[in-house]
Amino acid sequence: MIHCGKKHVCAVVACILIFGSILICYWKDLQLPNTITGKIFPQATTASPAGQLCTGKIAQNAITPLEDNKTFIISPYFDDRESKVTRVIGIVHHEDVKQLYCWFCCQPNGKIYVSNAKIDVHSDRFGFPYGAADIVCLEPENCDPTHVSIHQSAHGSIDQLPRFEIKNRKAEPFAVDFTVCISAMFGNYNNVLQFIQSMEMYKILGAQKVLIYKNNCSHLMEKVLKFYVEEGTVEIIPWPINSHLKVSSKWHFMQDGTHIGYYGQITALNDCIYRNMQRSKFVVLNDVDEIILPLKHPDWKTMMSSLQEQNPGTGIFLFENHIFPETISTHTFNISSWSTVPGVDVLQHVHREPDRKDVFNPRKMIVDPQKVIQTSVHSVLRAYGNSVNVPMDVALIYHCRKPLQRDLPRESLIKDTTLWRYNSSLIMNVNKVLSQTIL
Repeated sequence: MIHCGKKHVCAVVACILIFGSILICYWKDLQLPNTITGKIFPQATTASPAGQLCTGKIAQNAITPLEDNKTFIISPYFDDRESKVTRVIGIVHHEDVKQLYCWFCCQPNGKIYVSNAKIDVHSDRFGFPYGAADIVCLEPENCDPTHVSIHQSAHGSIDQLPRFEIKNRKAEPFAVDFTVCISAMFGNYNNVLQFIQSMEMYKILGAQKVLIYKNNCSHLMEKVLKFYVEEGTVEIIPWPINSHLKVSSKWHFMQDGTHIGYYGQITALNDCIYRNMQRSKFVVLNDVDEIILPLKHPDWKTMMSSLQEQNPGTGIFLFENHIFPETISTHTFNISSWSTVPGVDVLQHVHREPDRKDVFNPRKMIVDPQKVIQTSVHSVLRAYGNSVNVPMDVALIYHCRKPLQRDLPRESLIKDTTLWRYNSSLIMNVNKVLSQTIL
């Protein structure tokens, strides 16, 4: 209780208390809770600064650095699964980038509205200073933004900021059932034969689209990619991340001065999910030397139909990885014309390593993209609905690469000829591609 000796002092104190209460209420009104994280999410703060209208150059590159050179924008996507937000997939320095703003270009009046951004750096950064990030802004009311700019300040000139088209604004029927995401092709990639075999196996199993985030590859590989692009199977996303950051070919930080792991693989995977959220029923997240092989079903469509029926409400299906060493060969299918093509012939490698005790086999995924919020490489970080580990008797990942258990004798390996079930179609299709590209 406040005791006042003089009436005018009481009046002043009362005014201060009332004014303070008004300020607190006003501040609360500017906040909205984010139901995903429970964190406070600021509303739009500035309307059409200095009377500016939408201008600025539209960004054309897959990776666009901001002025601070510590924030890199990939692409913005409309996300109304909880509230109407623009979710910008990007890469940021996890310590140095503290505040960003979304400059929305509203239609039809062309006015600018500015919102505080929530910067959500993904938890799987593996020690690197830079990591995948969601830069998320609530969209202002009575605004149908087509483009957005990202800036370190709520003030400035829109003319100087690159504009990004906000994708996924219109819900459309799925164009395809399965899209495969290949997150990073780098290191002058030249495993041509295995690449073609993987592409043809994906198509046999049900993929209609393959997205490849390409850093670089050999001249011969370029010819093969050109064939698949013209065929309509492959879409290339240029991925010149090493032009902006010191990249590592390792997945974990080695104290070697690099900025980000495995050529920004995690950022590319997240972008691929959002890029296909409105156009593909399922997204397959695996590397190009991996094939998710069904054991009980002829293809992915029948397999996923069965798995969804058995696991209602599940949007993430994880498949166990199994190594088929490229050092152990079986020459049942020895096609002479393939011997001149650089790369591994998967049909010759049908012995897999046994499971190691107390060692976790990593998994890769087939996901419903509309149920994913953030993904890592071997699991999703945040999602709607459940995840399920698919039993090995239903499907496994055929992963043909260098051995992990180098000292195992041949007789300790497990012969698994599941891949051979597709040999006729695979050989015919590979020969067709080779005849039109290399041979």
